[in-house]
Amino acid sequence: MGDVYQALADPTRRFILDELAERDGQSLFELCSRLVMRHGITSSRQAISQHLAVLEDAGLVSSRRSGRTKLHHLHTEPLREIVERWPAEPKE
Repeated sequence: MGDVYQALADPTRRFILDELAERDGQSLFELCSRLVMRHGITSSRQAISQHLAVLEDAGLVSSRRSGRTKLHHLHTEPLREIVERWPAEPKE
C-alpha cells in the first residue's frame, strides 16, 4: 500500500477524491470533464490516469471494468485509519 499522505499532498488528487465523493463510479472521461468544468484543471487524460494510479496504490481509489469502460471508486478506509490513529480531542 502506498503512502496516503503523499497521495493527498497533490491538489489535483484531492480534487479527484472530491469528485468521486460527490459521484462515485466515474470513468476517466467523466473525471477529466468534471475537473475541467468545476476546477479549471486542464491536465491530460494520461496525467489524470497517473494521479489515479497513485490514489489506487494508496488504497484511496479502486477501479473495475464495466464493458469497455473503467470505473473508479472512492475508498475512505485509509482516511479513517488516520483519524483513529490521532483522534482529535475537544479543546476546553
